[in-house]
Amino acid sequence: MQRWRVPLGFVCAALFFLLSRPRPLTLAIGGAIALPGLALRGWGTGHLRKNDALAITGPYAYTRNPLYLGSFVMGVGFTIASGRFVLGIVFAALFLGIYVPVMRVESATLGKLFGESYQRYVAAVPLFLPRLSPYRETTTDTARFDGGLYKRYREYQAAMGLVIAWGLLALKAYISSKFKTEGWF
Repeated sequence: MQRWRVPLGFVCAALFFLLSRPRPLTLAIGGAIALPGLALRGWGTGHLRKNDALAITGPYAYTRNPLYLGSFVMGVGFTIASGRFVLGIVFAALFLGIYVPVMRVESATLGKLFGESYQRYVAAVPLFLPRLSPYRETTTDTARFDGGLYKRYREYQAAMGLVIAWGLLALKAYISSKFKTEGWF
């Protein structure tokens, strides 16, 4: 399932776009929700040193999966922007079916890599929904956001994707309203 999540995401995005009925209001509300999700992903990426160090700072002090939580929030924003409630149900089902198993596999891998320190972290920090106060263990030089990691993991592609997808939804909303005013629908 891990290998299929990105290609499946592109297929779902195409279907999502075709079935969407965006309007200016749904685009504005959805955007206001999606942007914090994008920010959470960016913040998390700047604290992630994949398989080299256990990420427990930044958003990882609140949730073990801030990148997936950020993606979820972005997805909620997109489903609101789509103007179609049914797409929200489809999104939730796909997210649960794809990402919950991925999070469990990744958790098992991290348990093998980081042993007891990871087990202490798991006992204190929730898998997905964030805790209210930060997890505190010994702080290291990884406690600060590292913009180099943001670039290294190409997280800027998520921002570009958000802009492109929002542009396409806005274009679809504009074209739909234009056809309606000219009597095509």
